[in-house]
Amino acid sequence: MADERGPDEGASGLDDGTPNEDERAGTEPGSGGPTTQGAGGRGVVGHVVSVFWNRRERRLRLPWRFAVAAVLVGLLVLVVGSVAVVALGDAWIDGAGGQVLSFVGMVVGLPAASYLVGRRRIDGLGLGLDRQWARDLGFGLALGMVLPTLLFLVGVAAGWVTITGVVGTTPDAFLVFGDWPVSLSLLAVVLFFVGVAVSEELFVRGYLLTNLAEALGGFDRIGPRLAIGLATVSTAGLFGLLHAENPNATALSIANITLFGVLLGLGYVWTDRLGVPIGLHLAWNTVVGAVYGFPVSGLTIGVTVFETETSGPALLTGGAFGPEGGLLVLLALVVGTGLTAWWVRRAYGDLALRESVAVPTLRE
Repeated sequence: MADERGPDEGASGLDDGTPNEDERAGTEPGSGGPTTQGAGGRGVVGHVVSVFWNRRERRLRLPWRFAVAAVLVGLLVLVVGSVAVVALGDAWIDGAGGQVLSFVGMVVGLPAASYLVGRRRIDGLGLGLDRQWARDLGFGLALGMVLPTLLFLVGVAAGWVTITGVVGTTPDAFLVFGDWPVSLSLLAVVLFFVGVAVSEELFVRGYLLTNLAEALGGFDRIGPRLAIGLATVSTAGLFGLLHAENPNATALSIANITLFGVLLGLGYVWTDRLGVPIGLHLAWNTVVGAVYGFPVSGLTIGVTVFETETSGPALLTGGAFGPEGGLLVLLALVVGTGLTAWWVRRAYGDLALRESVAVPTLRE
């Protein structure tokens, strides 16, 4: 059973950037009257400050926390990128090198901003690295291997996928490794996808979903559970749009990745841990691209365990975008959702949205 983390005495519900009634009136929360300064004492300056600063929580309001996080991530990318260019030259920064910079910025910058500016404990981002987190990660990894294997077997049985060789390389791929040994190239692919999974899940689910659920949950007519549901769907839509500029993207691929975002989000909000979504995301990308040789969200991998050709209808198989671009992936999503629900019931004792996702425990 997941730990239900409630708010500390300094936490409030809604933090949408709007001063509450006490702050607008120049009163202390719950005091029933004006502060010693009073509305006249605080005046315009006090009201302006309250637009930016939540006095009860002793932290910036949500929009400004987002802004600070964006600046911090950007600065980290700039600093790390500058050092890397000096050390390695600027050619590497195109393509995958630029992705690595974004990984570093998000994996370091988002927890730092959340802890220092948002006063959140790190486990409030789904990163409570306990034994259950490790078990969730293991399940996510297993699920991420099973689902693409299911699609691969269906494709082979239908005659849409043909194995043409073993251990192949693609010189014009997104990830290219030149004369590297195959074993080292495959290790590099796995490490790259570790960065993808951790950074994207931390950003979309751990940071955005959590903060959005907290903000929405402060509205009396919404409450924590509905807020979590709305935040899950909203961030899943953003997840789909983040892949809209990938090669060979279509409206169907964006819709499918949005649905994948819902599945990944459920893995988080049903557990209050990022173990399941990180494991699923990592294993899915690795097995789809580096094992079965399919494009991963439109991107090809330079080394694969199996060389394959896909000849079936692109509407079903996804064609040049990979499995995420076809209708067949809906089978994987249905199976994945069912297996995730089974795991949560088995590991946590029930299947429910964890309200602790929307109710932060702030550090002292």
